[in-house]
Amino acid sequence: MLQVDFRTLIVPVGIARMLEVLLTCICFALAASAGIPDHGSSHWAWSMFCWCFCCFTTLLILILEFTNLHTKVPISWEDYTMAFAMLSTLMMVTISIVYPTFFACASCAKEIGASAVSWLCFGLYAAEVWFLYKKPGEISGFLTTIPGLLKILETFIACLIFTSLSPDGYRGFPGTQWCVAVYSICFIFSLIIILLTIARLLSVFPFSFDFVVISFNMLAVVMYATAVVVWPLYAFKDKPRPDDCNHCEWDDLVVVTFMTVFNLLVYIADMAYSIKLVFFTHHHSEG
Repeated sequence: MLQVDFRTLIVPVGIARMLEVLLTCICFALAASAGIPDHGSSHWAWSMFCWCFCCFTTLLILILEFTNLHTKVPISWEDYTMAFAMLSTLMMVTISIVYPTFFACASCAKEIGASAVSWLCFGLYAAEVWFLYKKPGEISGFLTTIPGLLKILETFIACLIFTSLSPDGYRGFPGTQWCVAVYSICFIFSLIIILLTIARLLSVFPFSFDFVVISFNMLAVVMYATAVVVWPLYAFKDKPRPDDCNHCEWDDLVVVTFMTVFNLLVYIADMAYSIKLVFFTHHHSEG
């Protein structure tokens, strides 16, 4: 029999989620009513997706916890909600910067309103992360550790890279195509690690999953290191910045370049911390 729990709606995390649903819906409505812009369509689509995704997923979490159906879901619910809250926080802070940069102007009331409300959404999702972190409960551990947080950050940065990629920007050279393959492969494997953690499937492996993660991190560092060199070498070849460039495709190439460097640093930090955690922390605890 279906049982409802009104307490999930009056605790701080429940109140934050209800406000998140309301405000992300307002952001989506304001941006949609402003119309599709003539430039930066990929950034506009990414912003609309983030608001829509966060709104409906937060609403789903609210419904499942209110009806206690989340106890029937065969996943680590605490890990899932924590991962989603952290991902949403990253999404909100990014589009709160990107959307006004590309689409707001002095006479754009709807765009300014959507940007302001988006910052409120960022504050609410950051507060939700804090509430969940301080909430006692059964958390498997990985997504609340530094390597787990870095895995979420790695996948998110890859999403930013994908939104800035244009087929015309990488089809011309095998080198840039290799870089896109690097972004895709590393994104897929990082996402698989997150999903396996949430689904509680790590125990089914007949070998140490920690060593798999470390091996992947090492490979990802090497692959991203090649992309850091190859991408700017070929992406900007014979492509000076146009004089009339105003958030044009050339700027997207710059974004991809910086995000590639940033993600390389994240993967290096992930690799270093994972090695420290497995070979030094575990070793001392066993000793």
